[in-house]
Amino acid sequence: MTRKFLTPLMMILLGISAYASAKITLKVGDKAPDFTLKGNDGKMHKLSDYKGEYVVLYFYPKDMTPGCTTEACSFRDDNSAITKAGAKVIGVSVDDVQSHKEFTKKYGLDFLLLADPKKEVVKKYGVLAAYGMANRVTFIITPEGKIAKIYPHVNPDGHGKEVLAELETLHGRK
Repeated sequence: MTRKFLTPLMMILLGISAYASAKITLKVGDKAPDFTLKGNDGKMHKLSDYKGEYVVLYFYPKDMTPGCTTEACSFRDDNSAITKAGAKVIGVSVDDVQSHKEFTKKYGLDFLLLADPKKEVVKKYGVLAAYGMANRVTFIITPEGKIAKIYPHVNPDGHGKEVLAELETLHGRK
């Protein structure tokens, strides 16, 4: 088999194993665990910095991979509407800050990406996959810091619109 074929095949297999290894213990209504991580902007960010607004905290496996790029671009395309709905989009993976900077630049991402190379936050949220990356899971966190919605099995294509619809429901606009 050629290397070109193996890479996409491996990503598919890793994605399938991710669902099997998810150990999300958090549930709707729980207080979202606070954390401090460095962002693609070079600054340190705490979840508690966003108290008073909704946060769309999405975990994803790896920068520059097909599914993660599709998901990030979905959030990019819907970020203006998500912001108008009163929420901040924040992505988290175990990639480093430099990788996030390159990913953001290449795809024109207009939201924050946080680096969790020590895997502390992915463990707190129960989204660490067996292969050492984050599972693709999204949490919507209320202005009070509680979990309002968990998406444990994300389809990257159109996920931004899915999250936007939920934010509108939470605001009573639907």
